[in-house]
Amino acid sequence: MVEIPASLVMKLRKVSGQGMMDCKTALQEADGDIEKAMDILRKKGLATLSKRAGRLTTEGIVVSNTGEGGKAAILATLCCETDFVASSSDFKAAARMLADYALACPFDQGAENLLETSINERKFSEVVSELASKTGEKIQVGEYTRFRLESPGLIGLYVHFNHKAGSMVELHTSDEKLAQNERFRQTATELAMHITASAPIAIHSGDVDPAVIEREKAIFSEQIKNKPPDITEKIVAGKVNKFLKENCLLQQPFVKDDSLKVADVLERAGRDCGGRVEAARFARFGIG
Repeated sequence: MVEIPASLVMKLRKVSGQGMMDCKTALQEADGDIEKAMDILRKKGLATLSKRAGRLTTEGIVVSNTGEGGKAAILATLCCETDFVASSSDFKAAARMLADYALACPFDQGAENLLETSINERKFSEVVSELASKTGEKIQVGEYTRFRLESPGLIGLYVHFNHKAGSMVELHTSDEKLAQNERFRQTATELAMHITASAPIAIHSGDVDPAVIEREKAIFSEQIKNKPPDITEKIVAGKVNKFLKENCLLQQPFVKDDSLKVADVLERAGRDCGGRVEAARFARFGIG
């Protein structure tokens, strides 16, 4: 059997839109000839036409799912080119399948890993290829991540009614009893809804990438570049603080009651349910 270099497999994968193993098998059958391998994929009904490769997939659906008794949750996006296809029954069915494949994926993130995941000996890359062939559009998994709880807590999930944005948030609790409290579960869902609406970039101000802060400082400094240096420094510091309050989860005004910060909501939820609550991490995905 011909030894196929990984670089050639990657090249075929890029032009065909198929999984690594499908590409490698086709190349082996074609003795390393990439054009023949492409024909093999097409004959099998797998190849996504290369002319679709450069198209933008700005429409689609955000999906979520839970497993392991609520101790695991996924968030993923299935993307296409037009809202017409995104609204079709075939696309919606594929999106529901994506939610199941995401839970079955052996890895906690990465669209490539999800595409290679199999259920009943059928890879999700095959589902994508068949949908692309049927719709004539470029179809791809946009984003995927999974949270797993390793300690007492709860994962709050929320997907907006139009399925264009969704979030999940991992909350750690002082004990399992608090995590199962119905009132706290409602708070977790509301917090995921808040994240979907407010799109924070970090939980704490200390978690923000320093490069992001430096970029904001540069923008603010340019806006007031004609002012004296001492005044500029104070104004920039104030603007940075405002930026952090607006974009860090715990400092944001809660969407359901803007008289409270998210930190206040979590503190109250823990106190009312007889324990402590901590926001550990979150993910937010949007389409477009």
